[in-house]
Amino acid sequence: MDTPFSTPFAARAIAAAELAAAGAAWRFPLILDVRREPAFAAAPDSLPGAIRRAPEGVAEWAATLELGRLVVAACVHGHEVSQGVAAALAARGHDARLLDGGIEGWRATGRSMAAKPGVPTLWVTRARPKVDRIACPWLIRRFIDPDARILFVPADSVLAVAAETGATAFDAPGAPLHHRGERCSLDAIIHDHAIAAPGLARLAAIVRGADTDRLDLAPECAGLFAAAQGYALRFDDDQAQLRHGLVLYDALHAWCMARDAAEGAPA
Repeated sequence: MDTPFSTPFAARAIAAAELAAAGAAWRFPLILDVRREPAFAAAPDSLPGAIRRAPEGVAEWAATLELGRLVVAACVHGHEVSQGVAAALAARGHDARLLDGGIEGWRATGRSMAAKPGVPTLWVTRARPKVDRIACPWLIRRFIDPDARILFVPADSVLAVAAETGATAFDAPGAPLHHRGERCSLDAIIHDHAIAAPGLARLAAIVRGADTDRLDLAPECAGLFAAAQGYALRFDDDQAQLRHGLVLYDALHAWCMARDAAEGAPA
């Protein structure tokens, strides 16, 4: 079998209906378009929310994937390419599946398609993140660009790096996405990008309180503040902190959605 990476791990499949249900339930599966380059280049579209990864490079990019997420590899028909990628990712500890029937199988079900993944967006903020500078990348990755690249730089370099690279600056003085009155940078991104989702208003209030020293805004603010400080103490590398911190915000968002559902709160 021609696989991108030889591994004894067997790849598990996920049906199109199951993948669609996970997305509809805001579980944020990480969908990888791993078609070989000729097939990818010739294709008119891809799966909604997919990011592009070359199957031949799985050994290099596997370590950069987010932690704690369902990862679904999709090739043309769900044969050896996605099987090899999913097996390689499973061998590295990811909950990895291959899409049964591949991208063409998804298309055959009549489900919607989307534009092919393009160049990832670039965002820049201050180094040594705490509350808002992990919450904002979480929001960006989950609701704006699943493959967004986040740069952490010295505070006095944020605007210069943004100008040099074309990155969008956030949570830094002078940045277009920064604190506005009593609202934090997460609120600014939600507002400017018109993002609406179950549980998000509750999560934003918790982040706002933890980030602006108003721990009375919600009972959970103090816990998030303590966790954020602990993550910063635990990790010296900002990118490592981000990868682990995103798991915390996925869990917090799931809890917020459950509380909204229990209390009958509007989405």
